[in-house]
Amino acid sequence: MRINKYLALATGMSRRSADQAVEQGRVTISGATARAGDQVSANDRITLDSRPVAAAERQTLLFNKPVGVVVSRNGQGAPTVYDHLPAAAASLKPIGRLDKDSSGLLLLTNDGQLAERLSHPRHLKTKIYRIQLDRPLAAVDATRIQQGISVTTRPQHGPIDRYVSQLELSQPSDDRQAWTVTMSEGRNRQIRRTFAAAGYRVTKLHRTHFGSYRLDDLKIGEYRQA
Repeated sequence: MRINKYLALATGMSRRSADQAVEQGRVTISGATARAGDQVSANDRITLDSRPVAAAERQTLLFNKPVGVVVSRNGQGAPTVYDHLPAAAASLKPIGRLDKDSSGLLLLTNDGQLAERLSHPRHLKTKIYRIQLDRPLAAVDATRIQQGISVTTRPQHGPIDRYVSQLELSQPSDDRQAWTVTMSEGRNRQIRRTFAAAGYRVTKLHRTHFGSYRLDDLKIGEYRQA
């Protein structure tokens, strides 16, 4: 593990701040002044400003995010997930995202291997959502979405992105505005954009499962050890 990542996990500082501490000569690795890019092993002794820095224990929290809460450290006036978590969770980083208008299961961890297993596209971790639409979904449109529908995004910066989005749909009731969506991809706002491409607006989006993790009876705004 690189020294800047080690410091970030152990202290909660940003990697940029960790890099600055290394550049300023404030960090040692087993008695030697650390340099940018140095690797840290399990047997190394790390100090910052002459004080020992212990490796952080691996920790993962499962949080039921409310609508209106931002998955960021800076909410720019809006509450963030860290406002709902204990101070000790400041060093944890979210695995994936839920936008401000969405709710449900969010994992935060300092375990880089777990984050990679859950977030990298090659691992195809299943995610399940409950959604509500602005109007009943026609059978023909449900078929289009399940077979694959073309989605085009126009980011403010960068090239236009076009892809085919395929979602698995099921009905928890006879209400054709309420659906359960299962997916293994993880493109930004993919569910909302997929339904928008078919002419619908998602009015509620709530994630209930992420891989083997599930909300069960965890209430909105609450968290637990995963």
